Amino acid sequence: MPLYKLDSGKTIQIKPGTFPLERHLQRLFEQNLEDLLGVRFIASEVTTGDRQRGRIDTLGIDQDGNPTIIEYKKSAKDNVINQGLFYLDWLVDHKGDFTLLAQKNLKKDVFIDWTNPRLILIAESFSEYDKYAINRMGANISLWVYRLYGKDLLYLDEMITTNTISEKKTSLERTRTQKQDGEELEVYTVESHLQGKPQSVVDLFESLRTRIFQLNTDETLTEKATKNYIAFRHGKNFCEVWVQASKLKIWIDMPPGEGKDPFHITRDVSKVGHWGTGDLEVTLEDETQLDQVMDVIEQAYRLTV
Repeated sequence: MPLYKLDSGKTIQIKPGTFPLERHLQRLFEQNLEDLLGVRFIASEVTTGDRQRGRIDTLGIDQDGNPTIIEYKKSAKDNVINQGLFYLDWLVDHKGDFTLLAQKNLKKDVFIDWTNPRLILIAESFSEYDKYAINRMGANISLWVYRLYGKDLLYLDEMITTNTISEKKTSLERTRTQKQDGEELEVYTVESHLQGKPQSVVDLFESLRTRIFQLNTDETLTEKATKNYIAFRHGKNFCEVWVQASKLKIWIDMPPGEGKDPFHITRDVSKVGHWGTGDLEVTLEDETQLDQVMDVIEQAYRLTV
């Protein structure tokens, strides 16, 4: 993808650059992990032991508490997918090791959601075969492509995301999944959040949901139901919705004071306890407010594009 600089009406192409070594790419991401991917850094170059020999590039926890592995490849020819899947299996088998690392480097009461461990793969490009393969694997995998232009411009784009947990189950009940180590963990769906709510609130949520997915021009916007909210993500979260008995409470992932709020509908909750990952809070009580709320949500979405 060519990139041009505009100079007095003329276009000047910025030549693609390259990282001298793969570890330079890794170091850049680890130093800016939350800004780039919405993931909190835990550890780097984690060895997987004698039985499953290997070294995981980066371990972290994403905004919704999912344990996350990140693998980088400087060359597009390297087979990063098989390596990443190998490490994902290791992670599921070593929950205790991961938990200890997370508690040591983040905090003792860090929330970890083991229902859907995540793998993020970063490379200069992926083939159509790669995209087909991860769609068939049934794992929570994201493919990201990057380009370095010159020495100081980085392009980053989420090519595809898959998810093992279906967000549109026909049953309104919470389901349970049996993990490999025999531990039974509860899995939440969008429908479980809507169960028992008045039809007016369900209709309001569906209207909001439809408007949010209309922003999805590149087909990479996803939703995920957690215990307390439904997150909408484009690479990283841009808003979370708590379905209440008579209204929707929405947290928006945009720094307070950064966006435009002409109707004064947002509240800064950065220093107040709340469930969502965003620090701006809005309340949606009826569809007459939908345009105003979507204006702010779209601003947060644009920050992830």
